[in-house]
Amino acid sequence: MPLLGHAAMLLTFDVVAEAIGEHDDWHTHEHLPERLSIPGFLRGTRWVATAGSPRYLVLYEVDRLETLNSAAYLERLNNPTPWTQRIMPHYRGMTRGLCSVMKSAGFGMGGFALLLRFKPRSESHGSLDSWLGGVMPRLAGQRGLGSLHLLRGALAADMTSEQRIRGADSGLDWALLATGYSEEAVAALAQSELSAVSLEQQGATDVASATYRAAYALTAQELVRDRHRE
Repeated sequence: MPLLGHAAMLLTFDVVAEAIGEHDDWHTHEHLPERLSIPGFLRGTRWVATAGSPRYLVLYEVDRLETLNSAAYLERLNNPTPWTQRIMPHYRGMTRGLCSVMKSAGFGMGGFALLLRFKPRSESHGSLDSWLGGVMPRLAGQRGLGSLHLLRGALAADMTSEQRIRGADSGLDWALLATGYSEEAVAALAQSELSAVSLEQQGATDVASATYRAAYALTAQELVRDRHRE
């Protein structure tokens, strides 16, 4: 499995324009290190939209689904730092999916990504899952691409102090994240085999897509090595 764990948290959101600079400083220097110090959090990656919206995509890879409602994680959510309290009111339209990793194909994580969010029609759940299971390995091997990951929202997020500051989060049904090393190849997927029309023909509804470039990533191992050097 190319993701580092068996579950993931996927966030999409906007930030008001005047706060973008400070948000990126905070997210890089405080927020990601704080999250990656929680047991079970393995890697966090921040992406910025190149086409479509919202502006930000953040993916946290975690060891198992239970990590996302653990006491250690909820303790952080209910005790935001002063800097977090200053940043959170600038968030807009947060979608937060506590997800199982349903399928992965390929290896590694490219610097460009296509994110597709959608819902399966009730009668097409199995056929859509089967179709994606067939197409994902083939796409992962195409020139310019590297890996694809199918996520499904599996836990309801508790209301916490952070949510109360920024407003209630929306949930997530299914999401497909395709990554690669060619921006053009990744973007082309949204106009061809992973277009909204293609997904709808296979039983998906409410398809939303956007393309992203990786902006910053941090792993828990880096924090451990840094502590050992102190």
